[in-house]
Amino acid sequence: MLERNDDSFSPARRAALALSDAVMTTPGRIGSGLVAELREHFSDAQLIEITLDIMKWNGQKVPVALGVDVWLKPGALTDLVFDAQGNWVR
Repeated sequence: MLERNDDSFSPARRAALALSDAVMTTPGRIGSGLVAELREHFSDAQLIEITLDIMKWNGQKVPVALGVDVWLKPGALTDLVFDAQGNWVR
């Protein structure tokens, strides 16, 4: 987890990372302080996009926890490949 006083990231990035931590660990306990901090830096549309991205990349947790995830390369990690615009290719 990111330390709240870590100055290696901008305040907006720290807020987004705090949201990521919260969504992945305790989504039911996202407090009004974090929401207020996020609203200082992001529009509603940006918050929706950030949250959906977090959920998309966090979605693998359920199949892994249940042991039903599919190995694309048995016994090996699968490479993440992105195009020039940052979109996931494979």
